[in-house]
Amino acid sequence: MPPFEEVTILKTRFHKLTACQLISYVVESAKTQKKTVVGNVNIRAMNFACELPWYRNFLNKADVVFCDGFGVLLAAKFFGYSVEPTHRMTCPDYIESLALACERNNVSLFLLAGKPGVVNKAISQLTAIAPNLKVEGHHGYFDKSGRDNDILIEKINEFKPGILYVGFGMPIQERWIADNMDRIDTKVFLPLGACLDFYTNTVYRGPQWLTDSGFEWLTRFVTEPRRLWKRYLVGNSLFFYRLLRQKFIDLLGPVTSNQ
Repeated sequence: MPPFEEVTILKTRFHKLTACQLISYVVESAKTQKKTVVGNVNIRAMNFACELPWYRNFLNKADVVFCDGFGVLLAAKFFGYSVEPTHRMTCPDYIESLALACERNNVSLFLLAGKPGVVNKAISQLTAIAPNLKVEGHHGYFDKSGRDNDILIEKINEFKPGILYVGFGMPIQERWIADNMDRIDTKVFLPLGACLDFYTNTVYRGPQWLTDSGFEWLTRFVTEPRRLWKRYLVGNSLFFYRLLRQKFIDLLGPVTSNQ
């Protein structure tokens, strides 16, 4: 296991690490013979973990789990953990640093995400700053089972990437990794959601001052309210209700019986 301190909230854990530490860990793991699974948590992931046992198991068994949400950092502080804003990272902010680290260390990268065309745009942007990067990709709009899935896995295995970036969104990407990792010839599985959409400006993230303050979700909600109202308004409220309930249970302490 990596030498990073663990934080556990609602029976789901993540690690205290910075973007630089994550990049170093991922790149070094890609040089080993062991398969490494990376996870990430935000409020949505925490809610899924409360509702889907397999998803919580995926996160709790992952080799390293990083935080991708200020709401989760606030929850950690609420439960007494010492965390800093640098312990939260979002992929579009560091994907170019990851690409440069891969280039320096001769680690190949396969991008599996987005609508047709998004991956090609991302590859063009990444190779503009890391011209010797070994990178290939494929869009994420394919049948996740059956022949389409088999053909795609064959393509990945022909390339044999050091790092496989998977961006289907939660929890589909984690389910796909869990179901297929034994068949895929890669060293690191890195689920990063809609990172490429934001990195290529296919989806607007909002002004940097807002995203740096932890309110990226607000921009997304305003731009796509009909699709995302439940995720943010209901999901965020549910998460904080679960935190308060757990805090109350912790304050009560273990219930003893007189049997």
